[in-house]
Amino acid sequence: MLFPPSVAYPHEQALGPDFFAGDPVLVARALLGAVLVRVLPDGVTLAARIVETEAYDCPRDPSCHVIARLPGAAVMMAGPPGRVYFHLAYDQPLLNVICRPEGVQASILVRAAEPLLAEDRMRERRAVRRRVDLTNGPAKLVQALHLGPELRGEPINGPAFYLVPGAEVPDEEVTITARVGLRRGAELLWRFLIGGNPWVSPGKPSA
Repeated sequence: MLFPPSVAYPHEQALGPDFFAGDPVLVARALLGAVLVRVLPDGVTLAARIVETEAYDCPRDPSCHVIARLPGAAVMMAGPPGRVYFHLAYDQPLLNVICRPEGVQASILVRAAEPLLAEDRMRERRAVRRRVDLTNGPAKLVQALHLGPELRGEPINGPAFYLVPGAEVPDEEVTITARVGLRRGAELLWRFLIGGNPWVSPGKPSA
């Protein structure tokens, strides 16, 4: 039986700020399998399953030295948990969700997702030849899911963009590696992905 999007991914099940208030390393693992839901202004719902995440926890993370150079980053990352934050990498916005209690700089980076719903609308933003290239990277999924700057600082359980729990991913299906593209903190194994999933990004671990 086919269900309309509002039934398949109800906003009432959205993960709230409390889910993100803890250790971002644990949250990053727990987010595997969760579903990103984007409701467009015309009412069309897009959905994609998270298959890759990274954690950033500044009190113990040498890679966070870069936020001092990014305008507004330090304030945003210390904001209330469960807020949307985009940081730029090579002028491309990447989707983060703020973690830990307010005043502590920490976040989750969503690196890759598997399209589930309204792929045709995703292709309006990303005209790709290979289907896997639609959302197999952090900048790609932001573009495909029509995530714009108007969502910056908004609660992750807002009406236009939210996450709902998905099927649990067992530990034996999870691969843990170093994060991608780092010099400092490269030894930290804070990248989580669903092993063998074709939508995982092609990025190489830093260590």
